[in-house]
Amino acid sequence: MTGHHSWGYGQNDGPSEWHKLYPVAQGNCQSPIDIIPAQAIYDPCLKPLSISYRSGSSLDISNNGHSVMVDFKDMDDKTAIYGGPLESSYRLKQFHFHWGASDDSGSEHTINGKSFPCELHLVHWNAKKYMTFADAVEATDGLAVTGVFLEVRKTAQAGLQQKTEKNNSLHFNPTSLLPPCLDYWTYPGSLTTPPLNESVTWIVLKEAIQISDKQMEKFRTLLFTTEEEERIQMVNNFRPPQPLKGRVVRASFKA
Repeated sequence: MTGHHSWGYGQNDGPSEWHKLYPVAQGNCQSPIDIIPAQAIYDPCLKPLSISYRSGSSLDISNNGHSVMVDFKDMDDKTAIYGGPLESSYRLKQFHFHWGASDDSGSEHTINGKSFPCELHLVHWNAKKYMTFADAVEATDGLAVTGVFLEVRKTAQAGLQQKTEKNNSLHFNPTSLLPPCLDYWTYPGSLTTPPLNESVTWIVLKEAIQISDKQMEKFRTLLFTTEEEERIQMVNNFRPPQPLKGRVVRASFKA
């Protein structure tokens, strides 16, 4: 989740190589996956997803060498999600993006094999049960990540425009990054970057949000490398879908 150089998205350090340093990469609950809506099981017991995000709790926006990440003050439950498949509230820790070099790929999850140009991940942790985020990463019920697909359109989501046009992250409410409809698929999975812990309840929203061509190109101007190193464009920072291995994907809505 934090930037370091033992892994990346290149030929020699990319997802196909991660299992050498992180054997759990070949585990039974790895993410992302290809979601096949016709095979997802509608579960009437799933609650609606409730989101309580407030403005002004984000700390800073940074390039961590793998993605663009916005960190949040996670000192209380005022910026959290609850309901859905979750037993208690989970605090927002950070959000980040994955994207492609072109609009035909970039998302980590796919729908019926279809990729989106970009995917947003809002990472939350179970502060009711665990003392620290690091403790939560080690536990099967420690994390909840909301996945949001981004589609390229002429007009973009207002919150996304604010985030890509300004580096000032104060007074920013991440609710503006969510679609109006919060129908979702959910399944037990993992972090999609090393250490790849199988500690995530995934909540992947059915409805995408919009990003403009100009904003998408702004992501693609970022670099994997520091100023002292050879310039390597930050694109294709996504892990391909992993085998389902018997897991059930549940849907909060009827197909």
